[in-house]
Amino acid sequence: MRRLIILLFKRQSHFSSNRWILLLLLTLGFTAGWKCAQASTSPNAPPELNNLLTQIDTAANQRNVKGVMQFYSPNFTHGDGLNYQSMEQALNTLWKQYPQLKYSTQLQSWKPQGNVIVADTVTKITGLPSPNNNNMALSATITSRQQISGGKVVRQDILSERTQVTAGSQPPQIDFKLPQQVKVGQQYSFDAIVQEPLGEDYILGTALEEPIKANKYLSPTPVDLELLSSGGIFKVGKAPLTPGSQWVSAVIMRGDGMTMITQRMQVVTK
Repeated sequence: MRRLIILLFKRQSHFSSNRWILLLLLTLGFTAGWKCAQASTSPNAPPELNNLLTQIDTAANQRNVKGVMQFYSPNFTHGDGLNYQSMEQALNTLWKQYPQLKYSTQLQSWKPQGNVIVADTVTKITGLPSPNNNNMALSATITSRQQISGGKVVRQDILSERTQVTAGSQPPQIDFKLPQQVKVGQQYSFDAIVQEPLGEDYILGTALEEPIKANKYLSPTPVDLELLSSGGIFKVGKAPLTPGSQWVSAVIMRGDGMTMITQRMQVVTK
């Protein structure tokens, strides 16, 4: 059995992480073609804000990229460097690859700032295992902030996010520990611990730390897995010397499953 597991690991120890796909699921609930829950609007919010959420949901359910993008300003900007064109491109690619997900978006808060409405939303994504896709499943939670003017989203920033992707018949259960925010240059601990007994199983894994940039949304990240000598990943990292956002991920694979968890970590000056 061990030999079979090692051979399986050798065949699967290098793959690409389409992290941008996970993140684009999560803004204002625009996930076309998926079985969607109705966005949760607020009775106290301006009617135009509630209508915007509902109309984006409707266009998304119809796989209508143009219908969704009409609610985004041509001058749309994103805290991660995306613009109108790259967002549209990513949506087209996304909807061709991931047809079965559910989401729910909740309007958390809103406030006026002159002619702009600033709205914070929390979106939860779930994708049930599919036998046609190696039992791949997804769960994610993202908090994002939108600036809306004239009925269109003009800017968006992701405040926090965490995604988990599993595959196989028995993906490892992982206890993932990472601070949401660190100061520039600060050391921090990062643990991804396999919860269940491993028995005679070998496990492969790796940790990734990447600055968040627009090109990362459109370019898969190659992942090389290494044999782990313990029941997880234990690292001490050091935050960069400039503020920004980092993706920190753990990928752990055993003979009958794989789990990848990615969390956004904010690097701040104080």
